[in-house]
Parts: sequence; structure tokens; C-alpha cells
Amino acid sequence: MFRKKTASIILALGVAVGAGPASAGTYGAGIENSQWYLAESVFGCSLTHEVPGYGKAVFNHRAGESMTFYLESDIPLMQPGRGRVVVEAPVWRPGTAPRNVGDVMVSDGPRPVSLGSRESMVLVQGLLSGMAPTVTRAAWYGSEPVRVQVSNINFANRYAAYRQCVGGLLPVNYDQIKRSRIPFAAGSSDLSDADRHLLDNIATYILADSTVERIFVDGHSDRYGSRITNRALSEERANVVAEYLQYQGVPEDMITVRAHGDRFPASSRAADNRRATIRLQRQGERPEMQQATGYGGSPSNG
Repeated sequence: MFRKKTASIILALGVAVGAGPASAGTYGAGIENSQWYLAESVFGCSLTHEVPGYGKAVFNHRAGESMTFYLESDIPLMQPGRGRVVVEAPVWRPGTAPRNVGDVMVSDGPRPVSLGSRESMVLVQGLLSGMAPTVTRAAWYGSEPVRVQVSNINFANRYAAYRQCVGGLLPVNYDQIKRSRIPFAAGSSDLSDADRHLLDNIATYILADSTVERIFVDGHSDRYGSRITNRALSEERANVVAEYLQYQGVPEDMITVRAHGDRFPASSRAADNRRATIRLQRQGERPEMQQATGYGGSPSNG
């Protein structure tokens, strides 16, 4: 297995020497084979660049989050550790000083390099100005460092389409709203403006994602007052949330409403227990326990 992996890495290094536009150890597309591919939906946008001999460079923007950038490779050519990111002139534009973006931690995995929103935007600005973002790190094999260069050729037009895609993204993604919590004041079942904004986003997502098949809304109260009063108040809270989602277009038959009174506290703080929770369930997901449990909540209650 080790020999096979080693042979693959040496072969990839040979490809870099033969096909790369710069020196040995540098991976990058030339003018003749630089392409960018856009994948778009309301859930996310990605702009992918094939780096010959290495893998892919990807700008990705998931709904509800900021843009990120990562390198992807099936073969671990870079040693894990601290690498360097610069924006430099391509070989056909000599004489322009490179711009240092900063250090990056290279990991041992299929996505060894990941950058956050600020650094990703610096790379975009460099590409739009005709420069080539480059990541450099010591190689697993060989004395020269590995350099992965991202080509600006054909980037600008695809990036314009990418921005249009980003403008049409949903306000949130599934992971952000699959478990949500609506807090309430003592004795109240009134929704705040912030609550309505959250529920608007949840409803928008549900209506866009056909794989969501169930919405569980659970009402809770603190332990002040009688059991009967608390049970009724928790039911009011759950119904208020469910009715708001229905008003925003979520089908009633998708929603399961449950009221628990004060039976399942989320913590020892009364304010934490005055709540309604929303849990989404997608098709194919393993159904979780339908009943809330004690401190810390439950799978269904978030």
C-alpha cells in the first residue's frame, strides 16, 4: 500500500514537471487549459478550477455563510504544517512584486488548505487584477517545495456569474436552522421581531428544500405556577410558532405540535426553559426519539 501511494506521488510530481507552466514542484494551469466551472443552486454556489497534476481550487459560498476557499487533492503532496499564501504575477507578467496574504496551516487530508472569508476575498481581488494566488509548502517527497498556483485566465466572467448565484442564495442553510429555539418572557406566548425573522428564514428554507418532510414544534415552560397552567402555556407557545409557520406557507400536515409544560427543563435557569423549539427532519434521516428528556434538552428539542 505504501509503495503504491509513493508511486502515485512520484508520478504526480512527474506530471508537474512536464505540464506545469513554471518550475518543477509548481502545479498550475497554463493559458491553453485554464478553466473555471460554476455549480449553482439556492443552497450554495461553487466556482471550481482544475489544477493539472494536483487537484482542484474551489471558491465556495454556502447559503447563510460567507465565502471560503480551499484546495482539494487526492494525493498528499504537501507536508502538514505552516505554509504560505501569496498573490503573485503569472510567468507571462514578470516584474510585478507579489503580495503576501499570510500563513496557512496545511492539514493531512483531501482538503489540505482552507481559507476564510477575508483571505478568500484577497485571492478574488488578485485574480480579477490578473494575478495568480499561490500556496507554497514543503513537499512530502523531493527537496523543492510544492507550489500550487491558481490561474486568473477565464476567471472574471465566471466570477460575475458566481456573484449572481450568491445574490440568489437562501438566507440560511439546513445546519443553521434544523434545530432552532424561540425564547419567551415569563407568562408570555408573544413573538418578538427577532423571533419572526428567524421563523421567516425557517419557512423560506422549508419551502425551498423538498427533502424536509417533518417539522416538530415543542412548547415548554418554567416551573413557576401550577402544572395545568404551565401545560396550557407551553401549548400556546407551540401553537403560536406553528401558526406563524403556516401563515408563511408551510403546509399544516408537515407540522407536529407538542406541549410539555415544565417536564423537560433545558437548564436550571428559568429563562432557558420558557421556550418553543423547532426541529426539521429530512427524508432518509434516522427518526430520533420523539420525547423530550431532562436537563440539556432532547434530540427533538434542540
